[in-house]
Amino acid sequence: MTGLRARLALMSAAAVAVAIVAVSALAWWATSRTMRAQVDQTLSRGPLASRVVAARVNLDVLCTKGDLLVQAGVGSMQLVRSDGSSCPVGSGPRVPVAAADVAAARGGEPTRPRDATTDTGLHVRTVTVPAGNGYALTTWRDLTELDATLTSLARGLLAAGAIGAFGALIAGWVVARAGLRPLDRLTGAAEHVAATQDLQVPIEVRGDDEVARLAHAFNRMTGALETARQRQRQMIADAGHELRTPLTSLRTNIDLLIRSADEDRPLDPADRADLLHSVAGQLSELTRLTGELTLLSHDEPVAEPVPVRLDEVVGRAVRRAARRARHQLVTDLRPWHLAGDPAGLERAALNLIDNAIKFSPPGSAVTVRLRSGLLEVADEGPGIPEFERPQVFQRFWRSPTARALPGSGLGLAIVADVAETHGATMAVGASPSGGASVTVRFPGHP
Repeated sequence: MTGLRARLALMSAAAVAVAIVAVSALAWWATSRTMRAQVDQTLSRGPLASRVVAARVNLDVLCTKGDLLVQAGVGSMQLVRSDGSSCPVGSGPRVPVAAADVAAARGGEPTRPRDATTDTGLHVRTVTVPAGNGYALTTWRDLTELDATLTSLARGLLAAGAIGAFGALIAGWVVARAGLRPLDRLTGAAEHVAATQDLQVPIEVRGDDEVARLAHAFNRMTGALETARQRQRQMIADAGHELRTPLTSLRTNIDLLIRSADEDRPLDPADRADLLHSVAGQLSELTRLTGELTLLSHDEPVAEPVPVRLDEVVGRAVRRAARRARHQLVTDLRPWHLAGDPAGLERAALNLIDNAIKFSPPGSAVTVRLRSGLLEVADEGPGIPEFERPQVFQRFWRSPTARALPGSGLGLAIVADVAETHGATMAVGASPSGGASVTVRFPGHP
């Protein structure tokens, strides 16, 4: 977090420095413009040229008797002739003659104020006004004091800008440190989780800004991960418990077959056939249990929903179940459309039908209805006691009266997962014949 804090401080200092530079440049430019405007006003309306005209000085003698005019208070001037020659009034320095000055001597308009450098290296501001008869007078003013003032101003603004930028850097560091303190806590919690794998570390949330939202999201994420971890642990424990029985029976039967072969004491053919059938059944049960565990534990993304005719999907499940059942399957399937995963919906419907067949007496009827999005599978078996109904969708849960029957207790759990994925709701009740009735209400339209 130190790097981020330093970057924020530097960025804030840079922003303040840019603002100070812009304001300082604008202030310097405005001051320079104002001072030069005052000089220009003095040159254009000042007393020097007007006093020469008022004294009706013979312009031809300015170059030779200019010292008299300087003594009279008329100085900082230069006579410009129409041929481009010039001479200073008095013993002052000479200003280079520009084309605009010659044009003014030839009867043109007065020149605009401009900067110039005298032959002695003096920085001056000049204005040339026509004096008639092929002459013009160039009046100039020394800018040394103005330049010194502007230089001092620039140095002062530069120093103020440097101090302001340094102050902004310090203030930015303090503000960044205070503002990033919640992120420091969040970083510490994340590092603790990474080091200890302890997901039960809630972060204290203050306020409702972006950092608080991030802390809320982190708490929700760690809570969801902890819940998933607990479900995984529970599933592993339940799976181990369910696998222990068929594996123990399978090992016992295989050991008996091996011992019979090793000791050269052949089993009775009927007993051997029973053992082999038992081994095959146990292997089939293990295969089915493994497949169901895979369905419940996979982390693959949910399939992209596509338009589905639920009545057609349920119809395919009914036909698959009818091939291996000795029951009468009564169907009443009305059209229903929704967006979902056809394979998952068919698997859920097949599990419901197989579960009803398993608990129904041979030759009895299993009813499958789909009306207005409500899928109902009813059987004529012993039914489910009311106190057991809230548990039937839990993984590996099996009724005490059904433990002698084949199955892992995962069929209805898979149905519940598919229903949750599609936004459906489930319920368990009793059928008119006294058996069990499982209903799933799907969203969609006829």
